[in-house]
Amino acid sequence: MATETDPSHREPRSATGGDRGTTDRPGATDADEASRRRRTGGRLHGQLIGTYGLLTFTVLLFLVFSFALPDTFPTLDNISSILSNQSIPAMLALGAMIPIVTGRFDLSVGYGLGLAHVLAMQLIVTEGWPWPLACLVVIVGGGVVGVFNGLLVEFARIDSFIATLGTGSVLYACTGWITDGARIVPGPQGLPPAFTDLYDSKFLGLPVPAFYVLGLAVVLWLLLERLPLGRYLYVIGSNARAADLVGIPTRRYGVYAFAGSGIVVGCAGVLLAAQQQIGNPSVGMDYLLPAFVGALLGSTAIKPGRANAAGTLVAVAILAIGLAGIQQLGAEFWATSLFNGGTLLLAVGLAGYSARRRLRAGATATRTSLSGPPSAPDSPAERDAAGDNTSETEAPQPPPTATA
Repeated sequence: MATETDPSHREPRSATGGDRGTTDRPGATDADEASRRRRTGGRLHGQLIGTYGLLTFTVLLFLVFSFALPDTFPTLDNISSILSNQSIPAMLALGAMIPIVTGRFDLSVGYGLGLAHVLAMQLIVTEGWPWPLACLVVIVGGGVVGVFNGLLVEFARIDSFIATLGTGSVLYACTGWITDGARIVPGPQGLPPAFTDLYDSKFLGLPVPAFYVLGLAVVLWLLLERLPLGRYLYVIGSNARAADLVGIPTRRYGVYAFAGSGIVVGCAGVLLAAQQQIGNPSVGMDYLLPAFVGALLGSTAIKPGRANAAGTLVAVAILAIGLAGIQQLGAEFWATSLFNGGTLLLAVGLAGYSARRRLRAGATATRTSLSGPPSAPDSPAERDAAGDNTSETEAPQPPPTATA
């Protein structure tokens, strides 16, 4: 007589095909997912504010002054005047930004600007040099001064504040020696028209110096954001010791940064000479504070936590709009210094906050990546060690057999 073994005594598996005792916890999963989404949304919101907040504030500031001064502020003449007057401070801010990328400061930019424009006037007016040759000598001289600053900071190991402040004093002395403390005034024939057109001419209805600034910003953006040179400079500014350990020649690239700053200062000096059309030995110091305000405030925009060309342009735009607005509202002469000083304090505070926020975000991301989600145990022993109460998976049953 044939009988079959009834397999119905076997315990069924769970509906999900897993082991017995395995249960889903959809409530905990939904809560974790909601928390993750809130954290992601908060980070995205904070990133957008940090990146474009200063740019948004610039637009709002322009709109406020446009409503307050509807007849004078939002006009093409006023916009052209702002672009023209702020072109030299913008160039100087971009030049001061380059050493800041590496964590250094060049306090000689104001003194260098004064010497550069006086030297250009001296060579053209007194010495009778052709203006293109005089401009080239001034720009190359600015680069030489920058290299000297870099050697003092990187190889002589003098703090950048002290080294560049001392260099600036020497440059100011050279300015006084060239001018003998007096202004350089052109003769009755004036300056060559082609030289003054460097500042006075227009392109597409806008002052041509604005296009100089835009071109310089694009060049610096390419160098810093798209080429290895910029990445090396940013690494040096973040951690010079780590840059040394990975083989980056930090001293050489530090000299490059100061040289680039000197070249930009030389170009700004040529443009200042074409604007002023006289040699004033004391005019350079007026540009030092706005330059550093723009460079430091620019590190809180577009690329928060680090100096960048686009953010510097946004910062200079805020300064230009604010100064033009308060002057047209009838502010006193001392309001300009008050505005620049207050903005500098705000810029330093925001730059420090952005840097600390960036470090905290990096530390949080590192901890999250190191912890990671726990992996599911594979073996019964691992499940028991992990606290899983599931029983050992039963062995597969043989198929029904026939017995006589």
